[in-house]
Amino acid sequence: MFTPKARGELSEALIDALRTDSVDARPALALDPTDDGDLHISLWVMYELMYRGFDDVDDDVEWNPTVLELRRSLERLFEDELRSKYAGEPLPEPFADKLAECIENHDGVSVAAFIQRDADLEQVLEFLRYKSIYHVKEADPTTWVIPRLSTGPKAAVIELQYDEYGCGDPNRLHSNMFVRGLEACGLRSEYGAYIDDVPLEVLKQNNAWSLLGLHRRLRGAALGHLAAFEATSSLPSRRIAGGMERLGLPGEMIAYYDEHVEADAVHEQLAIRTICGALVEETPSLAADVVFGAMTCLGLEDEFARRMLGEWSA
Repeated sequence: MFTPKARGELSEALIDALRTDSVDARPALALDPTDDGDLHISLWVMYELMYRGFDDVDDDVEWNPTVLELRRSLERLFEDELRSKYAGEPLPEPFADKLAECIENHDGVSVAAFIQRDADLEQVLEFLRYKSIYHVKEADPTTWVIPRLSTGPKAAVIELQYDEYGCGDPNRLHSNMFVRGLEACGLRSEYGAYIDDVPLEVLKQNNAWSLLGLHRRLRGAALGHLAAFEATSSLPSRRIAGGMERLGLPGEMIAYYDEHVEADAVHEQLAIRTICGALVEETPSLAADVVFGAMTCLGLEDEFARRMLGEWSA
């Protein structure tokens, strides 16, 4: 993967700096983002240095201090925005039960329901292109959290991740199942293929996963985000699979969503109770961040859904 197109002055300065032999991101530090798109493509690029990197950027840049300084300045802006919008309310005991209720009662719009009943083929393919930014590296942001956990929550996260990574079978690896589905649909399947096309809302979702996963102090929020993601996946996956069957999409793509109907029904209880419930029981101070992470997941998905449904209805 090569570095993406810039979306403003800041990302242009950053990407130009990353491509040089002697990387210095300090000039970019002096710039304000042109807009949210400029901020979030910059943040996405710096996060990707921690994943698979770029063909036109030296691997050593992952830990370049000037790049990390710029990343931290943008992270503060993003985290402040998320906390102002999605902090949520403190939950009473029993925490796991109340967290499950909080997620279930979230009132958001549904892209999955539209795909099931009304979407046409081009709309579904657009949805898949946008979702590929996460699903081609599915579960990886959560893996950052594992070393930061104590025995009980750690074992539970590894159990969940073992399923996500195909139980050791490369053909069952969820990200690889999505890749095969993309290829069967005639779409590009390489990592980050559609990054230049995705809207702001997709960048924000992906950046939130990385922000929460890469910071030890945000481990509670990362697991709350995971719980909300798993708890709101099974029924939407069933609806999406139904819409794809209605439109005659290839079985490889439908199989990816069928896999999540059953798997995420199990993962929901594992994430809410065995992971988040146990985490808060042993470290009560993390309860507020668990709720923050869950509300962030739900809120950003709602932002994405409103964007897509608004464009499709227009």
